[in-house]
Amino acid sequence: MKKKANVVVTAKECRNNPNIMIRKFIKKVKKERIIEEIKDRRYHKKRSVAKKEKRERAARQRRRDELKKQRAKQRRNRTNKK
Repeated sequence: MKKKANVVVTAKECRNNPNIMIRKFIKKVKKERIIEEIKDRRYHKKRSVAKKEKRERAARQRRRDELKKQRAKQRRNRTNKK
């Protein structure tokens, strides 16, 4: 069972701007994968299919993290050369 997601957006962190609050809330919900989890649970999925999707998602995340590290390294190198 997954942990409970407690997504909270306060008016203080959004400077009492409702548009910013909505955007922040949507961003936090996406990060916690709440909507995606509801869609996944809507229909039964074979265990092998679920494992495959999880493996693909993890590989995609590893690639993203690796690219992020490379970009950060390039930015550091650019700022050090100046």
